[in-house]
Amino acid sequence: MSLKYDFSGKVVLITGSSSGIGAAIAVQFAQSGANVVVTGRRASLVAEVAKQCTNVSPKQLPALEVVGDISQKPDCKRLVETTVQHFGRLDVLVNNAAIGTPGALSDREFYQKFESVMKINLNSMVYLTHLSVDYLSETQGNIVNISSGAGIKAVTGMSAYCMSKSAMGMFTYCCAAELGPKHIRVNVISPGTIKTSAFTTLGMTVEQNDAMFDNMGSHLPVGRPGQPEEVADTVLYLASDHARFVTGAQINVDGGGLALSYD
Repeated sequence: MSLKYDFSGKVVLITGSSSGIGAAIAVQFAQSGANVVVTGRRASLVAEVAKQCTNVSPKQLPALEVVGDISQKPDCKRLVETTVQHFGRLDVLVNNAAIGTPGALSDREFYQKFESVMKINLNSMVYLTHLSVDYLSETQGNIVNISSGAGIKAVTGMSAYCMSKSAMGMFTYCCAAELGPKHIRVNVISPGTIKTSAFTTLGMTVEQNDAMFDNMGSHLPVGRPGQPEEVADTVLYLASDHARFVTGAQINVDGGGLALSYD
C-alpha cells in the first residue's frame, strides 16, 4: 500500500467502502493520514473496515462509520450531513458504490433490475455530488468517480451496468467543466478485471471466484488480474496535489484490457 501521499487533516468520504475496491481505497487514505468515512449497508462489514483504517492510521484516527443504503435519497443526505457535522468539512468524495446485476433485455424483471442498478450506480452519485458541492468548494476539494471498462465496451447481458458506468463518465466531464471555477476537480477511473469477491455474490465459492478472476486476468496483456490496492493507488494520486492540474480525466486501470480489445 502507498505511503507517498499526505492527507493529514483531510476528510475523505468513500461510498461502497465496506468491501472490495472501496475498502482498499479507505484503508490507503487512512494510512496516508486522512479522516475516513466508511459506509455501506452491512454494519458488521463497515465496522471491520473502519477498524482496519484506524489500525493503519499514523495517528490512530478512528474512522467514521455510517451504515446506510445510498439508493435511498434520505440515506445519501444523512451520509453527507453526518460527515460534515462530525468532521466539520469534506475534502474528497469518492463515488465507488455499485452493483452489477446481470439481466438480458428479454428477462421478465429486466426493467426492475435496470432501475435498481441506476439507483445505486448513477442516481446516488449524482445526488451525493449535488449535496457535496458547497462543502468541496470551501475546501477546494475534489471528486473521484469509480466507473468501469464496461462503460466503454459493451458486455452482453449487462446493459444496465454498462449504461450506468458510461453515464458516470459523461457526468464526470460535465462536473469538471462546471465545477472548475469553484476550484473542484472531478476525475473518473475505469477499472478492468480487479480481483475482489464479486462473483461470490452470484453464488460462487471463494475458490471458484478466485479461479474465475485468475482465468480472466491471464488473458490480459499483463497476464494477471489487478488488485483493489492498485485502483486505490490511482485514486490517491488523483485526489492529491500531485494531480492539481488534472480534471475531467478518465484513467483506465485495467492491465491493458481495453487496449487489447481494439486489436
